[in-house]
Amino acid sequence: RLAIRTATIAGAIVAAACVYDAPVTPHDTNISAATVSTGPSLQIAATATAEPGGRYLIVFNPGRSAAAAIATELSTNGGHLEGLHEQLGFAVVSGITSEAAGRLAKADGVGSVEADIEFALESPSQAEALDASDLGTQSAESPQTALLFARQWNMRAIRADAAWAGGALGSPNVSVAILDTGIDYRWPDLNGRVDLARSISMRPDEDARLHTWFGALNLNPITDLNGHGTIVSSIVASNSNYFAGVTTRTTLFGIKVCTVFNTCSTLATLNGILYAADHGADVINMSLGGAFPKSAAPGLVSIFSRVLNYANRRGTLIVVAAGNEAADLDRNGNIYSLYCNSPHVVCVSATGPTAAPTPVGPFTNPDAVTPYTNYGRSAISLAAPGGGITSLNVLVSGPCSQTALVWHQPPPPTPGAPLPPPVIDGPLCPENAGLFRLSGAGTSFSAPHVAGVAAALVAMMGPGNPSQIRARLQNSSDDLGAPGTDPFYGHGRLNAGRAVSALP
Repeated sequence: RLAIRTATIAGAIVAAACVYDAPVTPHDTNISAATVSTGPSLQIAATATAEPGGRYLIVFNPGRSAAAAIATELSTNGGHLEGLHEQLGFAVVSGITSEAAGRLAKADGVGSVEADIEFALESPSQAEALDASDLGTQSAESPQTALLFARQWNMRAIRADAAWAGGALGSPNVSVAILDTGIDYRWPDLNGRVDLARSISMRPDEDARLHTWFGALNLNPITDLNGHGTIVSSIVASNSNYFAGVTTRTTLFGIKVCTVFNTCSTLATLNGILYAADHGADVINMSLGGAFPKSAAPGLVSIFSRVLNYANRRGTLIVVAAGNEAADLDRNGNIYSLYCNSPHVVCVSATGPTAAPTPVGPFTNPDAVTPYTNYGRSAISLAAPGGGITSLNVLVSGPCSQTALVWHQPPPPTPGAPLPPPVIDGPLCPENAGLFRLSGAGTSFSAPHVAGVAAALVAMMGPGNPSQIRARLQNSSDDLGAPGTDPFYGHGRLNAGRAVSALP
């Protein structure tokens, strides 16, 4: 049973959330030799961090390297080299001023300098306390015995139960990298599933907050202060004590690129993809993203293509969330959608029930296209459960990170003044109050269903063949909507049982 004691939280129940809010126009992020743009942002979901201490992409001229110039600038005026990728023709630096970025733009070997873009990530925020006394004979060998499996319409919708019955539980030799807000690796459903040696934080600002709030606990830097990454991770793989995951044996490792304040660094994500590919990730899950005019950051578009091509050559399958703006990705003009407009990705749209009178159903039409999901015949690869929005009963649920924090944004001190820094109020799901479940809806939750099935397929078919895994996922899906490739379902709704040959 559930002790229905709702945590005190700030903000509304997430309905269509978990990725980016809308196609946006960020600052002009291209840094010329003469000037650094400080023009206003035209929309809400992305900002270019061109302020002092910002993070910048340095794109090299073809066949050139600017490593020496970067080293000289950083040693003379300060800053940090976050990544130097000469083979791919770029570097990422942080902690430098816009003036320093302007100097680097004039350096020998530099083609362009572009400021980082922080995309918004809206996290699930409906938390309920769990009663641990009901935890009994749950087993990772039988995920359907998880305490809250009756609520998990999402696992039944993709026939994960058939995959489990056929023995497809994943393998510890298969790794899925979670690029997100971190992972609560101490939560019972995730304890032992996360490789902490390979996990890494690429957000020094989050590392400082972790130390401030939980320094005495000596936690790994991958610790999740937001909650988003923990629930995403549990969908890919779980010990199935409380919540069943698509697999139970898959190894996870976390790469923190997002913050407690619901922002994700595009350049940290770039570095994170390369880190994951170079550290043995068979699958990367990215339940994050955004959109910007191609003309605003042409170097970034080019570099992302190079990075994703590199990961594909390394044998890594990349699964991404489609986004939640009900936008047609085939008709977005000059807007570039990260990451569904990028090469070699499996882009996942969202399905969810239209109604459920109780938390355990019955669930009406769980394969319905959600009203928030992005779509597009050329963009969407597959559909998977993301959660409905008609009631709490049709959301997707998972573990609430024991270190997730609640925060609020104070208003500007005077009309037209800049917003002050956000303020952290305290824990969302405090460890001393027991365990909590977190619920929400969005394509953020769709993607990890696909990543989990992909991990099960790698365990069956062997590593290093992302194109074969992608084809198997698509060819085994349920063809819903219009026959053939559909703008909303892509090749079809994910079918775990058929993918692993447990169903005809």
